[in-house]
Amino acid sequence: MKFEEFLYDQPSSRGGVAPSPLARSEEPSSSPEPEEEIEIQKAVVESLAADKVKIEEEATLARARIAELEGEVASLKAELALMADRLARNEVTPDSSKVALLERNVDLDDRFEGETRDHVLEVLREARDVAEKEGRNRRAQILEAVLLENAPVGELAARRAALEKLFADNGNIVNGEVMRQLTKLTIQYRDGETYLLPSEILKRIY
Repeated sequence: MKFEEFLYDQPSSRGGVAPSPLARSEEPSSSPEPEEEIEIQKAVVESLAADKVKIEEEATLARARIAELEGEVASLKAELALMADRLARNEVTPDSSKVALLERNVDLDDRFEGETRDHVLEVLREARDVAEKEGRNRRAQILEAVLLENAPVGELAARRAALEKLFADNGNIVNGEVMRQLTKLTIQYRDGETYLLPSEILKRIY
């Protein structure tokens, strides 16, 4: 028997075998206190609860955005269906397309977007008003139907309003400032040597 074995295998003073140093060194370390374990578990639960709230908020926002997009898609589908229906009606009744599609001489181009369209619609609106006053009911109904299905671009009215404002701001006088602005817009303010009145310029150009 080795000397070390002899030492460690001797009975203790109380009887039995004394524990070896190796056995004593392998004893488990002390575990966390119950209060500490509870605090750790509480922190984990609170963190998970916060993450859950954040995820639910993001999910709510996502559902709202999805609903919004679905509404936009439905609106676009409705517009496409309406356009398809109008095209189908035009194909079935060629007379309708003849009213909707007006030809213009290629030598007279639009000076701005929708110029011809806006002028034609204004003429139709004036003609409808006259027809109503004169009791020409059928003509008024037809013109009203065309106007309802053809919205103006609006550029003509906007340009006319801007020009009217320019004249009003300058006392309805064709002064130096007005002439400078009209020159920028390539709008004539003279007929030969005669200066035009603001009302005459408006009628000539718009």
